[in-house]
Amino acid sequence: MVQLPYGQRHALVGPPDLWEQKRKFQYDFLLSAGLKPSHSLLDLGCGTLRGGVPLISYLEEGRYTGIEVRSDVLAEAKLELQENGLESKAPTLMLCNDLVELALFRTFDFAWAFSVLIHMDDVTLDAALFFISRHLAVGGWFFANVHTADRPDSTWQGLPLVSRSFDFYNEAFGRNALQILDLGPLSAYGHRSPRGDTDPQLYNRMLLITRTGSQLSCWQYAAIQTLKKSLELTTKE
Repeated sequence: MVQLPYGQRHALVGPPDLWEQKRKFQYDFLLSAGLKPSHSLLDLGCGTLRGGVPLISYLEEGRYTGIEVRSDVLAEAKLELQENGLESKAPTLMLCNDLVELALFRTFDFAWAFSVLIHMDDVTLDAALFFISRHLAVGGWFFANVHTADRPDSTWQGLPLVSRSFDFYNEAFGRNALQILDLGPLSAYGHRSPRGDTDPQLYNRMLLITRTGSQLSCWQYAAIQTLKKSLELTTKE
């Protein structure tokens, strides 16, 4: 394939000027949430490995699985992997257009969907949640950000860009034997846009999703307290 200039690769997954900020945010957030090198991570909508590269580097060999719906974007992700010398980490990078039919025959300690659910219509969302419910380990955590403000739907690079209420997500996750906890706005965890009040990212909130009826382990409780402390400190700044 013809390799895109680096800036064009960045633009496939968002504003190129915010690439480094969003990469750092993903890495910092997941490590604060308790991600360890020995954990397995499912990155739903891995894009061009904007967040994937530092996570693959951090995790032990074979612990990262990325799934992407756009073939051109996944091709750039594989180039990104090569250019960063991380092929020896043996991540799994998969193209998938139908999550209902996809079975990985394994479960994951962590699942991550950064700015992904906001690009799914209702049918696609339901398929994604069904997929997550089958692949999230007992005691595992799934983090995803969503738009919950009352804003009209639009499109971005041919994908839908949707806002849904917390009640909508609560019902959708519940249908798939998942429960959610609203962790607050992304800005509370250091994700602040230089575009100020004009950036739609202001309406993003982070959700923590677990299997219905799951109880927190000791390390998970400690991770939640770390995240809450982060929320308190950044809110006061």
